Amino acid sequence: MTRKLPERRSGRRVNTTLPVILENATGVTRDVSASGVFFWASGTYAIGESISYSIELETAGGKMLWKCQGDVVRTEPHDKRTGVAVRITEPVAAPR
Repeated sequence: MTRKLPERRSGRRVNTTLPVILENATGVTRDVSASGVFFWASGTYAIGESISYSIELETAGGKMLWKCQGDVVRTEPHDKRTGVAVRITEPVAAPR
């Protein structure tokens, strides 16, 4: 018998592939929500680590950068990349 864990996410996730820019790496999103993001990137990340990253968005007014601060809540090593689940603590949108 498999026990289902309770859902802890507070926002609805949208599966989308968007470029992610980190201090020393780049990546791509798997899904995003108002409260968090999951992306694939090179490098190593620790649970509880605070990170800064930007997600590039295409809007009707042109490209925007969604600049964020967040806390790593989960990691998933996979080949040469790492899946990183981040809870957003400070989002800011800025024109590209």
